[in-house]
Amino acid sequence: MTMKSKMQKVLNLTIAAAIIFAVASCAGKKQKKEVFIPYPNWSEGIAMTHLAKAYLDQKGYDVEIKPIEPGPIYASLSKGDADVFVDAWLPNTHGEYWERFGDKIDHIGTAFGGGTTGLVVPSYVPIDSIPQLNEHVEEFGGEIIGIGSGAGIHKNTLKAIEEYGLEYKQVTSSGTAMVAALEGAINSNDWIVITGWKPHFKWARYDIKYLKDPKGVYPADELQILARKGFTEDFPKLTEFFGNFKLEEAKLYELMDDVKNANDPIDGAKVFLENNKEMVEGWFPAAE
Repeated sequence: MTMKSKMQKVLNLTIAAAIIFAVASCAGKKQKKEVFIPYPNWSEGIAMTHLAKAYLDQKGYDVEIKPIEPGPIYASLSKGDADVFVDAWLPNTHGEYWERFGDKIDHIGTAFGGGTTGLVVPSYVPIDSIPQLNEHVEEFGGEIIGIGSGAGIHKNTLKAIEEYGLEYKQVTSSGTAMVAALEGAINSNDWIVITGWKPHFKWARYDIKYLKDPKGVYPADELQILARKGFTEDFPKLTEFFGNFKLEEAKLYELMDDVKNANDPIDGAKVFLENNKEMVEGWFPAAE
């Protein structure tokens, strides 16, 4: 082999290696754009997650979202199988999950600071506190209409039944079924008690009230944003975005209402995004 042919061979190998490196680098960059955000099937979780997807899709990210029960969400984050969770009710409602998985998860933001839970009745029901429920078991049918058993409010309601000696059973359903039961009762002027929380669109739609909780079974929370370990290094811009991801109560209700009124949640999130683009754009770091 001549010197010229040897040099040509070396040049060809160098070019081939450069092409392979470039392709691998592009693939790596593309992979770094993929983000998985699970969410619980609750109105605020659905709304905030779809808003994040609607905006980040526009920024060139490939965002996968999926409804999952809270416990598995925390487990997935702790194992690195999920990237971000925008609806973590801490430190109380999801406290059990945080105790189990928190040392393997990072806190990167707070979406909403006024999360509350409790037992809720229509405002026309003439009682004001949980202890009064036992005086009206017949009117309420001896039932508290709840949501999924994986929710922290389900566990706290079982505790409330025990702490207050309530002669009631908690009916496990879903957020959608709970709202349907509430609306049906209000339309008929019937008595109903449900497990409720803020933020939730039902507070904007119906005249309802919390029952006072003198024993403090239902503590207040923040809606925190969590991420898997390593996310902040892999996605510094997204870490800043989620750190800035904050909604006041009125804006959160606007978002939830847009999502609720749309045929598809992502379409409702896009409506909100169009009407609040400057606010959401401000969450994302400016180009360097």
